[in-house]
Amino acid sequence: MAEPNPNILSHEARFSWVRLRTLVMLRWMTIAGQSAALWVAVEWVKVDIRVDLAATIIGIAVAFNIVATVVFPENRRLSERAALLTLLFDLVQLAALLALTGGLMNPFAVLLLTPVVMAATALNLRATILLGLVAASIISALLVYPPPMTLLDGSVLQAPPILAYGFWVALITSVGFLAVYSRKIMVEIFSMSQALAATQTALGREQRLTALTGVVAAAAHELGTPLATIKMVSTELVDELGDQPELLEDVKLIREQANRCRDILHEMGRTGKDDALMQIAPISALVLEAMEPHQDRGKRIIPRINGRINDGPGADHMLVARQSEIIHGLRNLIQNAVDFAAGTVWVDINWDKAHLKVHVGDDGPGYPAHLIGRIGDPFVRKRGYVDPNRPGYEGMGLGLFIAKTLLERTGAQLTFANGSEWDESDVPVEKARPTGAIVEVVWERATLEVSLAQARAPLGENQHFGY
Repeated sequence: MAEPNPNILSHEARFSWVRLRTLVMLRWMTIAGQSAALWVAVEWVKVDIRVDLAATIIGIAVAFNIVATVVFPENRRLSERAALLTLLFDLVQLAALLALTGGLMNPFAVLLLTPVVMAATALNLRATILLGLVAASIISALLVYPPPMTLLDGSVLQAPPILAYGFWVALITSVGFLAVYSRKIMVEIFSMSQALAATQTALGREQRLTALTGVVAAAAHELGTPLATIKMVSTELVDELGDQPELLEDVKLIREQANRCRDILHEMGRTGKDDALMQIAPISALVLEAMEPHQDRGKRIIPRINGRINDGPGADHMLVARQSEIIHGLRNLIQNAVDFAAGTVWVDINWDKAHLKVHVGDDGPGYPAHLIGRIGDPFVRKRGYVDPNRPGYEGMGLGLFIAKTLLERTGAQLTFANGSEWDESDVPVEKARPTGAIVEVVWERATLEVSLAQARAPLGENQHFGY
């Protein structure tokens, strides 16, 4: 199965998500509203307006929509440049209509904010700033050169200067505030979408690896009997073909190759057991599996189970459902600790009647003080940030986010903290306490534990794999 393409959710790809047909439909709504407002102003309010010029400006928008509908297909998506030009057209068209209908005296002048907000949610920062500057210039021009709003009886409607300047300040402030607010919200939503997609990809990869170990173990189990038969028969033939050296060499070769196949299958099967057996395991086995890829990276990883050192999985250990989320989440936490540790990482597993706790700590510099409140959020650092303690690493916080998201799906609660500078010069490293970053993962025991009766339940028949 091919891996998902991460470029689908890139910032560059997001700028081409806007459909032309969506903007066309919104413009038809705008045209209908402009036409209705013009008719009400002329027929009911009796405002003296150059209806011919206003109708021409509205007609230009109608022509733009018709051309866009006829020339381009319905699923046409706009490039960043095309979307920017389209929003600029809408902004200028509305400005021209306002210039004929009272300028800032027209209550519909607030609609000048719409293209800027749309740019903030769909386009990049440069396009948003450009549209914001154009909108601010148009608002200022309508203040400096206000077109008069005259009724048919000759009376002129004009707001007091303080009200006009106040409305100008309100519009300019709204342009900046709404643009910043909309862009900030959309960037956070988009970043979370990216991070969740990466989390789903990581979980899918872990689940495929888990399924693969089951297939390998099943293959080793099924092939064990024929290989044993081949070895037994070849051994008997070796005893009987002592006077036929040519055939004897061939039989010995067959026996050697059978032994080699047995060793290969045994080595491949070390990472997994029968598919049914893989569903339940001691919590220590899951933690040790999460540690395994990082054992040979130059840092010492010390597992401690209820305070005991070098205590492998035992009958008294807490049994849990073997979930890919737990393994991959803990593996990410351990990887982060190994990356920043000076020399040692401690993984403590503890449980009582109510809770199961896993602590991952190291002797590194710890979490930055200004980021510790945001640990677990995606992209807490800018792209391109290079950590001096980890050359070549561009930190974005995505690994910790993936770990936090996956573990929380299993009911865990995560807490991030820094250790203290303990004076433990006389304490063996196996019993020392972390001085760097510490992650505490806590589960309600009732939500995770599997009873011994469930673990010893019959496994059923071997499942057939359609390969």
